[in-house]
Amino acid sequence: MTRAISPEPAENFLEGKLLIAMPGMPDPRFEKSVIFICAHSAKGAMGLIVNKPIEGLAFGELMEKFEIPVSPGLAAMPILFGGPVNMGRGFVLHSADYGTEEDTLTITSDIALTATTDILQAIADGSGPSKSLLALGYAGWSPGQIENEILANGWIHCDADPKLVFETGHEAIWETAIAKLGADISGFSGEAGRA
Repeated sequence: MTRAISPEPAENFLEGKLLIAMPGMPDPRFEKSVIFICAHSAKGAMGLIVNKPIEGLAFGELMEKFEIPVSPGLAAMPILFGGPVNMGRGFVLHSADYGTEEDTLTITSDIALTATTDILQAIADGSGPSKSLLALGYAGWSPGQIENEILANGWIHCDADPKLVFETGHEAIWETAIAKLGADISGFSGEAGRA
């Protein structure tokens, strides 16, 4: 007896994974990007770029706009370019040791997402999650788009590692993520192939 193999990947298979841009990524906004996928379903996908700080913008400056005082040690925390969609909206990707059922989306056992000003206040006064990053905007894909981009050799994916997301220097995340796959960057091609 043989089992039918579904040509479609399982729904949500990218949720909680890292999406890594392949060398030769044609869209400069995503060149050498590492994206944490927050949601993935038949309706599309949403994620945050975790390795691209916005030049000239830090947490302290952003909190001034909300009139939230920030402890001096946190003022220089970078704000990330989360993606080109809805750049006026902020998202906090953080360790799962913080959050409320109504405001927080727990994505993995270690990583959650919150998009309320309450978490900004908590981070600013030191009562927030033990690890966090703040991003403006997000990366979004329509139904089937991300799957097609993976098939076209635009992205590879791997399990998310909280140390990579929260503790690795932004400039080293892409190469570190590639190395975690056991791959040598010089061996990658931006061209799709057939076996």
